Amino acid sequence: MPLPLTIDGSNRMAQRVRLDRIDRRILSDLQGNGRMTNVALARHAGISAPPCLRRVRALEDSGFIRGYHADLNAASLGFNEMFFALVGLDSQAQHVLSAFEAALADWPEIRECHMIRGGGDFLLKVVARDKPHRDALTMQLTSTDHVARVQTLETIRTSKNRSGVPVMADDDAE
Repeated sequence: MPLPLTIDGSNRMAQRVRLDRIDRRILSDLQGNGRMTNVALARHAGISAPPCLRRVRALEDSGFIRGYHADLNAASLGFNEMFFALVGLDSQAQHVLSAFEAALADWPEIRECHMIRGGGDFLLKVVARDKPHRDALTMQLTSTDHVARVQTLETIRTSKNRSGVPVMADDDAE
């Protein structure tokens, strides 16, 4: 029996949605290949195309599917460095935390910004063209208002890089 899940999209009222085996298959297939045609998606899910399209629209409307994107090759676009930055601020007051997030919002090289617990205030995933660019970004970050410390962690290699989340079968859901 499918479990009811509460989905809370950004700034909209949470909705109760039941996912069945077909919905989970659709989510899994689209997460693996967002360009899959509706006909192929329907075939994989074991249903015809019109109800498949209705299900996809319902999954989008209820916030399960937030969007579609291409997975780009960073090195092909000149971004040969990727590093993480552990950032500590001089205060954890809400206005300081929000100001820091706002200051980073327009930095295209910062690909992820996570407020964390333990060891710092924020963990950033950053891309750079090369070592001088990485160093310049680090210096810019250390001079940002309220930044007390920055620890950078250089990646040597990435053995796993998956987007999304695991999509459980009905039998696996709790």
